[in-house]
Amino acid sequence: MAQNVTTQTEIDTATTSGLSVLDVWAPWCGPCKMLEPVLSQLEDDYDGKVNFLRLDVDDHQAIAEKYKVMGVPSLVIFKNGKAVEKVSGYYPKEKLSRYLDSKIAEM
Repeated sequence: MAQNVTTQTEIDTATTSGLSVLDVWAPWCGPCKMLEPVLSQLEDDYDGKVNFLRLDVDDHQAIAEKYKVMGVPSLVIFKNGKAVEKVSGYYPKEKLSRYLDSKIAEM
């Protein structure tokens, strides 16, 4: 299960090495609810290869703003501790899987 993060320090610690995905979501967001099971499946598929994190935008707006998140769901991609990309909106599992494969290949 993805680690729920609530502070910038937790994000910094969790994303130190390798590839990490920060799911910025909200409890009232329909597309976020659709994306949750997709990310859960991807967590299983990429266990040991990608670190998955979750951030509730309603409770942590300042952190979301730091990563220029303007809407939810948004996925902030980290490589070795640095936020390098952001994708927003719902994507099916196959598309996100191909995306993650390409990011892993770039490591």
